[in-house]
Amino acid sequence: MKLLNKKKSDIPRRRLVENNTDKVVSSSDIFRRNRTLSGTTLNNFGGTNIKPSDLESNRKHAHHLVNHRRKVLSLLTVVLIAAFLLWTLVSNLTASVVITVSNTNLPKTVDSSRYIKVIQEYLDHNPLSRLHFMLDQTSLNDYVSSKLPEVLTVSQRFMVGIGETDFTIKFRTPMAGWKMNEKQYFVDSNGIAFEQNWLTAPDVQIVDNSGASPQGSVAVASNRFLGFIGKIVSLSKISGYTVTQAVLPVNTTRELDINVKESNIMVKLSIDRPAGEQIEDMNQALKYFVSVGQSPQYIDIRVSGKAFYK
Repeated sequence: MKLLNKKKSDIPRRRLVENNTDKVVSSSDIFRRNRTLSGTTLNNFGGTNIKPSDLESNRKHAHHLVNHRRKVLSLLTVVLIAAFLLWTLVSNLTASVVITVSNTNLPKTVDSSRYIKVIQEYLDHNPLSRLHFMLDQTSLNDYVSSKLPEVLTVSQRFMVGIGETDFTIKFRTPMAGWKMNEKQYFVDSNGIAFEQNWLTAPDVQIVDNSGASPQGSVAVASNRFLGFIGKIVSLSKISGYTVTQAVLPVNTTRELDINVKESNIMVKLSIDRPAGEQIEDMNQALKYFVSVGQSPQYIDIRVSGKAFYK
C-alpha cells in the first residue's frame, strides 16, 4: 500500500514554462543548450550578429548557388548570342564597294569609280543584298553587264574592312574592233558588243565599205552584226585560222568578207546563216583547194551546203 501512497515530495517537479513574452532575448541566450528553436524568423535576429544564411543547411546553400549560377550563365549566353549576331551583321554588311580587276597586264589604268557607281546603284535598289549571304550573284552580274557591257563577270569576294566589300570584275576580251562615225566598237568571242575596252586592242579591225548613211550606221553597228563578227573570229581561231581583216562590202549590210592569215583567199559570209556552219564550210573548202593546189580569188559560202568560187 505504500507504493500507492506516494508522498508529494517524492513526485518529480514538472518543468515550468516561463511566460515572459515581454522579456528581450539576448544574443547569448538564443542558442542556449537544451533550448528548442521554433518559429524563428528574421525579426528575431534584429539585434544579433547572426545572418540568416548562416542557419541554412548545406543542401539549401548548394541549391541557392546552383540557381545563382544558372542566372549568371543565362545572362552570359544572351550577351554572347547578341554579340555574335551583331558581329555577323557587321561582318556581312556592304556599306562601301572596293573594286579588284581579275584581268592581268592591263595597258591602262581602270576607272574604278565607273563600276563602283553601278554596283552601289544595284545595292540601293536591293537593300537586302548589302548582306553578303542575301546577295543574288546572278542578278548582280546581269545588272552590271546590262549597264556596262564590257564587264564579263562581277563577283563578291570578301570583306576588306568594316563595311567594305571587295568585288572582282573580269572584262571581256575584244576579238575585233570597228570604228564608225568617230565611235569605236569592240566585240568578244560570245558576240557581245561594247565600247569601253581596258585590254589590248584587237588585231582584227573591221573595214566599212558599205557606204551607209549616219542614220543607218546605227543599224550597221548593231549588237547582232558585231556579235556575228566576234563568233566568226573566235570559231576561226578554234579551227586553226587567224582572221586578219573583216570587210563590210559596198552597198550591203548582210555580207561579211574575211581574210585569213593561213590563206590568200577571201571568204564571203552571210550574217543570216549560223556562224558555226559557215566556219565548217570554210574549213572544208580551204582544205579542198589546198589539196588540189588551187588558189581562187574568193570563196562564197553564203548558201548552205554549197561553195562558189572565182
